Amino acid sequence: MAFATVEEYIDSFPGDVRGILREIRRRIRLLVPDADEKISYQIPAFTLDGTYLVYYAGWKHHVSLYPVTTVDADLERDLAPYRSAKATVRFPLGAPVPYDLIERVVTYLVRQRAR
Repeated sequence: MAFATVEEYIDSFPGDVRGILREIRRRIRLLVPDADEKISYQIPAFTLDGTYLVYYAGWKHHVSLYPVTTVDADLERDLAPYRSAKATVRFPLGAPVPYDLIERVVTYLVRQRAR
């Protein structure tokens, strides 16, 4: 299915997942108010200064953030239980979503961009 908007993408999920995706979106918007949103690769993405910053997506058993590549040692230690690939973190549905960790990731990505 092709999604025209982020809202359309989020609305395609069951209520509990919609709530999680909306909260991830809300928190990213608060952290990066100058970011733009779009659908890219059929999932929501935030861009900053015309360059992709972070993608997020819902799946059957988890929600994910991409790309989360090299991060500092403290952040990597906290992300380790959620790593599923070199640049992907997965947060299982049915468990509390670590929104504070998601915020730390986004903040780190923004700082890396500023360098």
